[in-house]
Amino acid sequence: MSTDVTAKTPAPAPPGKSGSASGENLLQLMLDGLRRNMRQYGMLIALGLIVALFAVWTDGDLLLPRNVSNLVLQNSYVLILAIGMMLVIIAGHIDLSVGSVTAFVGAFAAVLTVQHDVAWPLAVVLCLVVGAGAGAAQGFLIAYLGIPSFIVTLAGMLVFRGFTEILLEGQTLGPFPGGLQKIGNGFLPETGPETNYHNITLLLGLALIVFVVLQEVRDRKRQQEFSLDVLPRNIFLLKLVSIVAAILVVTMLLASYKGAPIVLLILGGLVVGYGYLMRNSIFGRHIYAIGGNLPAAKLSGVKDKKVTFLVFLNMGALAALAGLAIAARLNAASPKAGLNYELEAIASAFIGGASMSGGVGTVLGAIIGGLVLGVLNNGMNLLSVGSDWQQVIKGLALLAAVGFDVWNKRKSGS
Repeated sequence: MSTDVTAKTPAPAPPGKSGSASGENLLQLMLDGLRRNMRQYGMLIALGLIVALFAVWTDGDLLLPRNVSNLVLQNSYVLILAIGMMLVIIAGHIDLSVGSVTAFVGAFAAVLTVQHDVAWPLAVVLCLVVGAGAGAAQGFLIAYLGIPSFIVTLAGMLVFRGFTEILLEGQTLGPFPGGLQKIGNGFLPETGPETNYHNITLLLGLALIVFVVLQEVRDRKRQQEFSLDVLPRNIFLLKLVSIVAAILVVTMLLASYKGAPIVLLILGGLVVGYGYLMRNSIFGRHIYAIGGNLPAAKLSGVKDKKVTFLVFLNMGALAALAGLAIAARLNAASPKAGLNYELEAIASAFIGGASMSGGVGTVLGAIIGGLVLGVLNNGMNLLSVGSDWQQVIKGLALLAAVGFDVWNKRKSGS
């Protein structure tokens, strides 16, 4: 008994998969890739547009080497706070005390170095410990006693502001030792042959380009190995070219003035370290897990209380570092220091892509958000815009960023 076997005609290959893709298909792939990653790159594009607009409106003053250096120095504390705040928001919490902790640590540093002649390296270590202790105390109340973070950190904002005034007795205290001042105002020393640029800064810029390119290529290969969506090749190459160009421009601007500020190296180390922590470590994945879906995270064995405690301890340590940076830059500690710093850090995180519901955000996004606010502040100051209108414009920028995020979520869901 024979069985008829019908030959099957091979199914036609999907368009764009065999042979060379047509120009139309390639363009569609690029648009689809950009649309899928709009959340990730939307604010980066916005930052580029803001820089371009203010560069035109200020007749190029925004991009003068001296102004770019000042932009880094003036916004270093916000960027440091934004990194820690991004972790807090990803975990599903909020911290309103960071401005007061920043002021308290600056006052503590002044009391140690100015009034008691403590060596500044030891004072820095003690200040970081005090900041971490402040964060740990609040983290314990939030994680283990179950008090909402809004209430705990609101109380912390009042408590540490009061402690600041008690330490300083209502007066400004300074100046700081020269070594401590360099944290907020110092630059890398000049070495090597006589050139028109700062040699060490040029080398650091080239090293950063190599590191970033290798990291991007490595991440893309890893995503492909796990069959994850990646950017189309043309968009990926365009992304690399844009990153390299941006690093080159900033490097050349800084190298043509006094070189890279010391605080920029500290900030760069934080970005690399925390970026790796959130992307590649178990602890980073646990932060995303408890912010994205706390019940599911608990069922998966995540120690949510421990993670929350460590997130706030980390926030306190970074607030201490920001306090040292701003106090060193101003060369004095003031009872009124740190006012509204928490709002700037929170705004930076949300502008950089954080979600109010938690579970979403990146360290690089926090930096981008902080730079958006910094460029807005700097550009409006160069244009002599009044402080009243500056507040209005920054508020609208925050609202637009969050509105874009909501719109993008709804469009992706539909």
